[in-house]
Amino acid sequence: MSKRVIVSSLIGVTVLGGVAAGGIAMASTPTKPDLENASVRYVAPSGGSAGSLTFTADVSDDSGIRGLKVIAWPASSNLSPTEAELGHVDSATCRSTTDETSRCTYTLKVTKDEAVTLVQGTWHVTTLATAKDGDTTFVSRAATFDVTR
Repeated sequence: MSKRVIVSSLIGVTVLGGVAAGGIAMASTPTKPDLENASVRYVAPSGGSAGSLTFTADVSDDSGIRGLKVIAWPASSNLSPTEAELGHVDSATCRSTTDETSRCTYTLKVTKDEAVTLVQGTWHVTTLATAKDGDTTFVSRAATFDVTR
């Protein structure tokens, strides 16, 4: 067999192998977590009862959901938290509804004393979803609500 045939065969095998590997990589491209049905509800304290802030969302990923970080902040503050900063905030409680989807709920009690110090007006909720495979999705404004007294 001549060297020319061997070289041509090796090039053919390399090209075909590359195409096959590319096809496998494309078929198994992991998805980023997806946040759907996000809602937030703020209830001011009244009488002797504490108020609350509750954020709920359905989070899904092909590998499942590891967790959801949540922070609420007043729009007038111009804070705009970053993805890196969300690594250090409270986590929602996530319960699996399927292998790929979890319903995540974050609840914060608000006392009368705390409510008095809250900035009135529009607030935003920022989230960071983390999948079991390590992929993340940052949503700077996952929901909006108003704080009133």
